[in-house]
Amino acid sequence: MGQRLGHSRAKRTSIRRTARVLLAIAAAGLAGCATPPPDDDPEARAEFEQINDPFEPANRAIFAFNEGADTYLLRPVAEGYRAAMPPFGRARIADFLDNLKSPIYLANDLLQGNFTLAGVTIERFALNTSFGVLGLMDVADPLGIPGHQSDLGQTLGIWGIGEGPYLVLPLFGPSNPRDAVGLGIESYADPLDRYLQNNSMDWVSWTRLGVTAISRREAYLDALDDMKRTSLDFYSTMRSLYRQRRNVQINGTGKSERP
Repeated sequence: MGQRLGHSRAKRTSIRRTARVLLAIAAAGLAGCATPPPDDDPEARAEFEQINDPFEPANRAIFAFNEGADTYLLRPVAEGYRAAMPPFGRARIADFLDNLKSPIYLANDLLQGNFTLAGVTIERFALNTSFGVLGLMDVADPLGIPGHQSDLGQTLGIWGIGEGPYLVLPLFGPSNPRDAVGLGIESYADPLDRYLQNNSMDWVSWTRLGVTAISRREAYLDALDDMKRTSLDFYSTMRSLYRQRRNVQINGTGKSERP
């Protein structure tokens, strides 16, 4: 009976996570749309379609909300994390968290038909989990086996599924319908999260999510500060960089390098 209740609770938790992502997409679509230029202005019309941000008013509102959350919560926590944890410790945590994502990377490598990268993922996971003390140390990289990241949004893009309009998701940031759906499915399918939820250890899953967010935010503290200082429109800069990065991952190298 207890096991069935645990499975039911885990299922509800996963469904809630997926629903949050899908509701964010719906909210962006319903909150407001940018008015396209008239047909008699072909240059403006072409620029509007190239930018591919028909929900810009809603996206900017969500972007402003995310910036506020970052300014008053995530960035100060990331700065405190940097001050309290030396670089060696931060690197160990980042390596450990990345190693936990290996099953997701492997699944997407295989779905993309990239068996070479799949072999690399397996080799890295085996080396780092064993000789790297459960992934706390990336021993594979010095051996000439660099890391990479593969996600479902990238996989769907490689399959030929279009990105759709640009979206800004609450808290998650830049995205599009294809990547948002991939994010939702991965949050449900992550085998470690499934195990934790099925064994009534949701708090470990949430802790992992929080530490991952802090670790990644700390890694980009300096880069984002520089972009904010030099950008005339930080929103447009982030939109452009996100789309360029995703295009390279899908149409260029076919893989995402670790940050």
